[in-house]
Amino acid sequence: MSSPEKVFEALSSTTRRKILAYLRERPLHAGAIADRFDMSKPAVSKHLSVLESAGLIWKKREGQFILYGMEQENLAGHLWTFMQEVCPPSRALRREVRDEMEHDDRAEGSDRSVT
Repeated sequence: MSSPEKVFEALSSTTRRKILAYLRERPLHAGAIADRFDMSKPAVSKHLSVLESAGLIWKKREGQFILYGMEQENLAGHLWTFMQEVCPPSRALRREVRDEMEHDDRAEGSDRSVT
């Protein structure tokens, strides 16, 4: 998995966020992605490379074409981890859930010893 720094660097570009929005709907060939932007194909290729390096998209060669798709789980995971770290209420909630789970585990353990 890529680093949070790479993910947020990739997301800092409006063009790359637009590419992700297109890929969220369905995988697209590189040419179809490039056709949506008023820039050179090598420039779009550079953006795709940054997104791939960050682990936000995948690519698959299909003959002479390259198909790109979004790694939705990676993006969601990075954003969720980020929010957990920067959002103080979420830390308290996470601790509360962890404490409840530990309590439930202890309760199940004591129930098992009774039977």
